[in-house]
Parts: sequence; C-alpha cells; structure tokens
Amino acid sequence: MTKITAFFTELMRRYLPDPFVFAILLTVLTMMLAILVEGRAPAQTVSDWGKGFWSLLAFTTQMAVILAMGYVLATAPLVDRFLDRITDLIHTPRGAIITATLVGAIGSYLNWGFGLVIGGIVAKKLARKVKGVHYPLIIASAFSGFTMYGLGFSATIPVLISTKGHAFESKMGIIPLTETIFSPIMLITSLVVLITLPLLNASLHPKAGETVIEIDPNLDAEVVKPKTESVLGDANTFASRLNNSRIISYMIGALAVVYTVRHFMTGGSLDLNMINYIIVFLGIILLGTPVAYVEKLNEGVKTIGGIILQYPFYAGIMAVMAASGLVESIAGVFVNFASPASLPFWGLISSFLINFFAPSGGGHWVIQGPFMIDAANAMQASLSQTAMSVMLGNAWNDLVQPFWILPALALSKLKLKDIMGYTVVMMIWVGIIYTVAVLVWPHL
Repeated sequence: MTKITAFFTELMRRYLPDPFVFAILLTVLTMMLAILVEGRAPAQTVSDWGKGFWSLLAFTTQMAVILAMGYVLATAPLVDRFLDRITDLIHTPRGAIITATLVGAIGSYLNWGFGLVIGGIVAKKLARKVKGVHYPLIIASAFSGFTMYGLGFSATIPVLISTKGHAFESKMGIIPLTETIFSPIMLITSLVVLITLPLLNASLHPKAGETVIEIDPNLDAEVVKPKTESVLGDANTFASRLNNSRIISYMIGALAVVYTVRHFMTGGSLDLNMINYIIVFLGIILLGTPVAYVEKLNEGVKTIGGIILQYPFYAGIMAVMAASGLVESIAGVFVNFASPASLPFWGLISSFLINFFAPSGGGHWVIQGPFMIDAANAMQASLSQTAMSVMLGNAWNDLVQPFWILPALALSKLKLKDIMGYTVVMMIWVGIIYTVAVLVWPHL
C-alpha cells in the first residue's frame, strides 16, 4: 500500500497543475470534444461557454457563504471548546486519521455542505494536537468522507426524484427514498464505506522512519491588534459601544431563531440556503458581538478565493457539455453494452467520467438523467437503481474532482498536488465498493 500511495503522490507532484490551470485545460478539452466529436461549430461552442459561464453564480455564492461562515461558526469559542474536547481524546496519528475520516463522512452523510466544512476543521485541530500526524493525509482523509453524501440525506438525485413535481416525473414517476438511499443494499454500502474507508486511510500514514509533513505551527497566524483598535472604530465612542453590544447580536439572533422554528413547523426543508442561514446566525449568537463576528469573518473570507475564481469555469464546461450533446454520447457508448441487469453498472461508469466535466450533482442529473431514464424504460430496467448508479458515479468521482476539493484546500492552505495522490487511492477503494453494490443490486 505504501508503494502504491508513493507512486500516485509522486505522479501528482510532478504532473498535476494548480486547480485553476486544471479548470482552464478542462475547458479547452471540452470545447475540442464538442467540435470534433459532436460537430458543434466553433463559434457556437464559444457562445455556449460564455452564456453558461455565470449559470452557477447562485451556487458559487452558496459555497462561498458556507465556507466563510462555517469557518466563523467552527471557530466560535463554544464550538471550538467542544471540538477541542473531542480531539483531546485522540493521541495517535492513525487514530487522528480515523477520526477525521469519520467526522467528514458522518457530516457529509447528514449534509454535504456541513461535512465539507466540519471535516477539514477537525482535521486541522487534530493535526495541531497529535504529534506526528501527516498533514496532507489527514486533510485528504477528512475530505474523502465527502463521498458519503451520495448515500446520505442530501444526496441530490435521490432527494430530487422523491419530490413531487420534479422535472422527470412524467418519465419515471416519484421514487421514494426507501428504493434508493434507504434501500437495504445502499444502507449496507454506506456501512461498508463508513467502516473500511477510515481503516484504509489510517493504513496510508507514513511508517516509522518515513517522511512525515506536520502542520505548520504558524498556519493561520495573525498579527494581534491592540485591544483598543477595532475594525469598526474607536472603543470610546457610542458607535463602538453599539459595535460591541451583545444585545444587538442576541436581538437579531432571536429573530432568526423564530424564523427557523416557523420554517420547519410549516414543512420547510433543510436545503443549502437554510443551512447557510442557520450557520450565519448561530455564528452571530456564539461570537457575542457584531464586531467580533466581523473580525472573525474577515479571516474566513480568505478561504474562498479559489471557489469564486474557478466555479464559473465549471459552469461554462457544463454548458458546453449540455448544448453539444457530449453527455449523451459518453453515456451512449456504455449503454450500448448494457442489459437490464448491467445498466446500473454502466450508469456508474459513465457518470464517473461525465462528472469530470459536470461535477454539480443537480446539473449532472439534468443533462445525463433523461438519457438514462429513456434507456431504463426501453430495457425495462429498474429506474431507482439506474438513478442511484448516476448518483454513486457522481459521488465516486468527487474524490478526485478539483471542483469539490477546493474547500479542503482553502481550509488547509495546501496545494492540490499535496493531497491528490492520497485521494486517488481512496477513490480506487470506494470505486470497488460502489461497483460491487451496483452489480449485486439487480440480482437481489
């Protein structure tokens, strides 16, 4: 295992470019495929790309908010002390790796946005507290738990097709969650990943005598300002007293609590916007004063530069994929080999490849879903298994998809090449689990 990990780590170190360069090269590749494979006119391809460039703007903002505001919440004194109590129980590097993986996995199973943030934050805490932890590995391990989102409560495709009025209801009807993420085979798959992935990750830790890269003790260090200095003004003024007023924070926090309770009492769902809403106002309440929140947020904002820069490029890539028909062509290559029993397997494989170009679960389903649904109906294959195979392919590929690794890099201040060698090994293992699951499922 050490040799395999070393091979992929060295491969990534030598040849993997910065995520922004990767996004640019992927953009060019997608355009070339659209022109050469689909016969799309060059001018029209460029137009498709430009028109789609800002189509993920709302999602980009959501991700920026959850990362920056999540950082503020996780570093609030009360939450910080709670996380410290958990991490104080861990004393060995391999125990730290297992814990970081479990936190990322369970968090992502409950909600993917929460898992992305909490896993990375706990991993950094463990790296600081446990001597001898290999920092790139513990960050990669926390991120690897993100694959559990495809099996969990916020799995985009299963949740979508279980909702009345979804876009493809006329073709596939309403498919309850008991036939997808809560089916016996998927629950078993979740348990297998949850048990084996932390053990795999722990086995990747450098052995005695091998090079260990520990966290930089000066990471996130800030210049300490005099207590009389504030980003919002002189401490002796009326304005400053307002800025440092707990009453202000608690008042707006109380209003947010009332809204949140009413939202869920009236049947509201826990979507990404609601998660961000809760994170923002919990942070305001726990930080105590407006000025404390603003100062901590200024630290969190430093983590979101890559997301703001790169997500529009993926939006443009997805637009070219959808407009040119590349998704149908890629999926069609595999579906041509499929039988009713093997369609979920080929759906998994095609989804894995398509996810390099369309990494957003909802956007991915919009462009691949219609083709897979038609294939399943024509073969009389299981619609629930087919849809779930696309979801698993998406979650499997996310382990090596820079689009989703960006938040982990932002929190850790590592480079993509530092952790990708590890996530490739994790991706191989998760792929084996998902492949076995979709091959067995049709025969149960």
